[in-house]
Amino acid sequence: MSTSIFAGRLGLAQTRIPHVDRHGLLWLSRGNLYVKDGTLRFRAAGSPDLEPGDYAIPYQTVSMILLAPGTSVTHDSLRILALHGTLLAAVGEGGVKFYTAPPMGTGRSKVARTHAQLWADEDQRVQVARRMYAHRFHSVFPDDDIAVLRGMEGARLKQTYKIIAHQYGVKWEGRRYDRKNPTAADLPNQAINHAATFVEAAADIAVAAVGAIPPLGFIHEDSSNAFVLDIADLWRAEITLPLAFSVVGENVPEAMLESRLRYEAARWFKKYSVIPKMIDRIKELLSVDDSSGNP
Repeated sequence: MSTSIFAGRLGLAQTRIPHVDRHGLLWLSRGNLYVKDGTLRFRAAGSPDLEPGDYAIPYQTVSMILLAPGTSVTHDSLRILALHGTLLAAVGEGGVKFYTAPPMGTGRSKVARTHAQLWADEDQRVQVARRMYAHRFHSVFPDDDIAVLRGMEGARLKQTYKIIAHQYGVKWEGRRYDRKNPTAADLPNQAINHAATFVEAAADIAVAAVGAIPPLGFIHEDSSNAFVLDIADLWRAEITLPLAFSVVGENVPEAMLESRLRYEAARWFKKYSVIPKMIDRIKELLSVDDSSGNP
């Protein structure tokens, strides 16, 4: 890692540092987050994204710190982050898991208020849902009834499954999933279940980073994570299904399916900037002005 701008610091201005993006998400792995002389520091053991060393963290300009596997954090770090409204979450490698539900930080109430207002207005709620479907299927569904929209979605998805499975040479016999016995499904369906879980974790991170309200979904209902499911579904045809079928197409043994998908998901999330794109899409759907620089 180059330190030509801020020696010993994780400089957010350095776009060459892959674990820091323009949304202020700071990814840290394999090290210890601690405080020394009032400064938040990260002692890195070394990873593909960060060379071994002891780095000062400019937490005042970071929106959210994501601690990947191999990290530990001190009580003083939690105190100083809470004092300055910086979010902290424990995640899986690349964002394939989301283990922490952080409190809303400063500067995020506008997103929550806008989200609630759009959701509470029936006409606006349907319009947001229609925009979501338009993003997913690259066409505007000509109806304002959510039930009708869901029916049209189901028909489109059936065709999408077939097309993507064919692209990866996977035999597809239809979507089947028994929640009580998930391993009873065939390999393609198991792969979709795993991939969907990882993509939902990425959406969890994006929703938390923006400060939107997880239970207020525009398409999904009842779930405490309804809006997260809405956002994850926007990437079903673009990421979830290609990820699942590409791994199945490798003839991976069933016992190794989840671990192989987890590895590929982390790689795809980074390669295709999935979480930053989710953040941008949330802001677009909620028509949130980002001129203030807040997420």
